[in-house]
Amino acid sequence: MREKQVQGTLPVPAAFMNAQNAIVGLRGKDLFSTVRNLALQGLRHPVHSARHMLAFGGQVSRVLLGDTLHQPNPQDSRFADPSWTFNPFYRRGLQVYLAWQKQLAAWIEESDLSDDDRARARFVLAQLSDALAPTNSLLNPVAIKELFNTGGLSLVNGLRHMVDDLLHNDGMPSQVSKQAFEVGRNLATTPGAVIFRNEMLELIQYKPMSEKQYLRPLLIVPPQINKYYIFDLSPDKSFVQYALKNGLQVFVVSWRNPDARHREWGLSTYVQALEEALDVCRAITGSKEVNLMGACAGGLTIAALQGHLQARRQLRKVGSASYLVSLLDSQVDSPAMLFADEQTLEAAKRRSYQQGVLDGKDMAKVFAWMRPNDLVWNYFVNNYLLGRQPPAFDILYWNNDNTRLPAALHGDLLDFFKHNPLTRSGGLEICGTPIDLQKVNVDSFSVAGINDHITPWDAVYRSALLLGGDSRFVLSNSGHIQSILNPPGNPKANYFENGKLSSDPRAWYYDAKHIEGSWWAQWLGWIQERSGEQRETLTALGNQDYPAMEAAPGTYVHVR
Repeated sequence: MREKQVQGTLPVPAAFMNAQNAIVGLRGKDLFSTVRNLALQGLRHPVHSARHMLAFGGQVSRVLLGDTLHQPNPQDSRFADPSWTFNPFYRRGLQVYLAWQKQLAAWIEESDLSDDDRARARFVLAQLSDALAPTNSLLNPVAIKELFNTGGLSLVNGLRHMVDDLLHNDGMPSQVSKQAFEVGRNLATTPGAVIFRNEMLELIQYKPMSEKQYLRPLLIVPPQINKYYIFDLSPDKSFVQYALKNGLQVFVVSWRNPDARHREWGLSTYVQALEEALDVCRAITGSKEVNLMGACAGGLTIAALQGHLQARRQLRKVGSASYLVSLLDSQVDSPAMLFADEQTLEAAKRRSYQQGVLDGKDMAKVFAWMRPNDLVWNYFVNNYLLGRQPPAFDILYWNNDNTRLPAALHGDLLDFFKHNPLTRSGGLEICGTPIDLQKVNVDSFSVAGINDHITPWDAVYRSALLLGGDSRFVLSNSGHIQSILNPPGNPKANYFENGKLSSDPRAWYYDAKHIEGSWWAQWLGWIQERSGEQRETLTALGNQDYPAMEAAPGTYVHVR
């Protein structure tokens, strides 16, 4: 069972979707050039193509006679309806589709394409195969049943949803009912106040929820490509409340959603703004050190800040660092990145500088098309063929609450993924200072998700090895977001831990201990040991120099 889990995180097509794909952005002509190459391959090798066409025709003949040659993936919920198994028409249709899929895969594998071209072909044909699945048509048996059950109303509602998405959602099927949630009303409701604001961020301090609190505060840094309240969705999922109830002083950065005026904001600009917030935390709490926590690109930002502080001999400001699904080693194998050549990268930079920003909706589209069955066709069937409303799900609402990246930061991230600078001393400069993570001798706690297709767990593991100090690594059983939102009491929560970090992530995994429950409790014990003495709780927020300006969640989180 464990072997299957690890293998499932890395090969094609699971690793298609990673942060690189969304930041680079695939162009239509990149994909069409691969289609053209495939067509040329078929014309140049007609015998090879004819052999596979004949093999496919033979399988279709057997299917029409009633043979069941292939079984769908048992985890593929698209074909869960009994009609695909017991109805002769649907069973034959499914068998033809599966035979076509397998013959296409065999045609690619047995071709004389290069490894890179073969990987590109798999990607493009997987997209085509998913789009042409019989479940995506009005003949879907579930859609037909719904049509009769609703007296045709499902078809009317589906057309209405489609028109609405064409007008208001860039033609993509909506993933969530946006009317069900409102930030500050039923999301991000933990009491707190904005106690500092600069051009790039608001700093929120939360009201304590314990009789005593630790001296050293926790500063949470979310990714710049998402809004902060993933750490404070509902009370039962709120990481902020969990930390508060266990005696930690909690501050959270809320990044401003940039527009074209802010095109020059780069990674160094964000690090400078974050250092201001760090100093405010120290001033308010009276603690010389602050514990940092960064998620995804926020992890990259706190690493860059620590490298900058170390170069200036001010690393004493940081007590510890926690990294959640964060890439510092950006070498990630992904077939989709094969499309991102020098020309594509430069074109991506030009586009964002012309516009001033990289729109979050564009990134969301790329993410969606990296996992089309889960993030596109699933909602196509639900919203249009079944005529149902998309679900009211707080995580999906947050995920669709898009933000933008300023052009300079987008360019920095492109260079980060292209050159992988943090793997060598001085490879990255921040605010004019060279970064050497091995000299950042701060204790660190890293969390990865075994099913994470955005920041694959082995890359997060290698990232932990780049850090100086005592490093601890935990592998959660979940994906990118669920690895963070993993509160105690979740019956599905479990994780792997191994105190000995070897150079090989798989060697670490096979020696790791499987532990039931949430990693939050393990992290809590770790962070409390690094949070100084306990004292009587101070209920006031801010201080004389940094008074409370407005109630949480503040202003920046509402900027569209």
